[in-house]
Amino acid sequence: MTVHTKATTTDLINEQQKANAQALMEKALKSDLAYEIVESLTTEIGPRLAGSEAEKRARDWGVKLGKELGFDRVSVEEFTMPYWVRGELKVALSAPYAQELYATALGGSGASTNNIDAPIVYFRNLDEIAYVKSGDLAGKVAFIDGDLMVPSQTGAGYGPSNQKRRVGWQHAERGGALALMIRSVGSNSQRFPHTGMMSALEDKWASIPVVALSNPDADQLRRLYKLGEPLKVSIASTAQWKGDVSSGNVILDLIGSERPEEIVLIAGHLDSWDEATGALDDGAGIGITVAAAKLIAELPTRPKRTIRVVMFGAEEVGLLGAFAYAKKHADNLHNHVLATESDFGARTIWRLVSNVNPDANATIDAIGKILEPLGIVRGGSDVPGGGPDIIPMARAGVPTIRLEQNGMDYFDYHHTPDDTLDKIIPEELKQNVAAYAVTAYLAADATADFRPEAKTRSEED
Repeated sequence: MTVHTKATTTDLINEQQKANAQALMEKALKSDLAYEIVESLTTEIGPRLAGSEAEKRARDWGVKLGKELGFDRVSVEEFTMPYWVRGELKVALSAPYAQELYATALGGSGASTNNIDAPIVYFRNLDEIAYVKSGDLAGKVAFIDGDLMVPSQTGAGYGPSNQKRRVGWQHAERGGALALMIRSVGSNSQRFPHTGMMSALEDKWASIPVVALSNPDADQLRRLYKLGEPLKVSIASTAQWKGDVSSGNVILDLIGSERPEEIVLIAGHLDSWDEATGALDDGAGIGITVAAAKLIAELPTRPKRTIRVVMFGAEEVGLLGAFAYAKKHADNLHNHVLATESDFGARTIWRLVSNVNPDANATIDAIGKILEPLGIVRGGSDVPGGGPDIIPMARAGVPTIRLEQNGMDYFDYHHTPDDTLDKIIPEELKQNVAAYAVTAYLAADATADFRPEAKTRSEED
């Protein structure tokens, strides 16, 4: 249950702040900057697989952009990461007849030591394969089916559907399978398979090929299985790990006018999967947060706190940039007074949720009131999260908010070759920028302290 505290005079947003927020909102709704940023990133850099040369070019692009837009401080914080590449993949049904199947390797997949041509063992869902014993799948290829993910505004179906992608390989390898195929995790019925990272098991990754079949191809296998036909599949994969490489987080700061040591952090992630240009995941998040901060920089005076935009690296392969940031700034996370990330596409924001010091809920409520003309409602005040890259900071106690976007069609495109610039609706992107600009500005200029157990500034004084 959501319980909001009664507002006090120290929680209120003053008239000048309201005027600035209104000006930011109006300017954002007319600005094309966010779209221009996403267009530049996806066109000039293209796909940006974590650890790749393209991701390095994206960092250079981010630094150049930050300097061109006049941020007070622009830096890159590098970290080391293991580098996985997809290689080449060919998957085809070989019995009861020949048919090419549309598939993609999952992140962390192994290669086929020889071209595989083996019988398929069908599992209706992840629960069924969990019961296999050692050797049960020797000489065979496992296929975990499942159901087409049900679309929803919140994307609630993704987590449950995603479990077969994350841990299915562990059951298949235990059974001695030559390879694993899964139904693509996604809500689209096109022949665009959905990639994504698997979960490691005690720092061990799959030694066998693990691939996702497009939903129509998974449907075909299910129908053939129901007919009682013996099924065989051929798989050839060259996916592999390439050793340790460098990645990094790009940091753009607008330094606060009165309490510069205190940070309001807004973020997106710079990397993408390699099969598309990552316009929705997460070029949009980069465009939204950078454009929002740029609008704030154009106000007559800086807000009291520092606003930090982080372009996280290597999000797709395990939040590696996020964990690197939390580790590097561990001694200063107490000065991160609020954090959020845009990483759910580019459709309109419809709800504001938060997880802050209860004494500061009234301020979040007040921000929510100002956002109402954008079609945004105030949601729960006890909702953890803030976005994927915010998780390591949130675990360390950093307060969070989230501006939740409409994800009804997000998983039609997410992690597929169809995640391209044409899916972004410019007017909806502008609404996102308006919401982020208003929220970040008001949070950075607020009297209230959002941190756990914190007192308001006036109480300390």
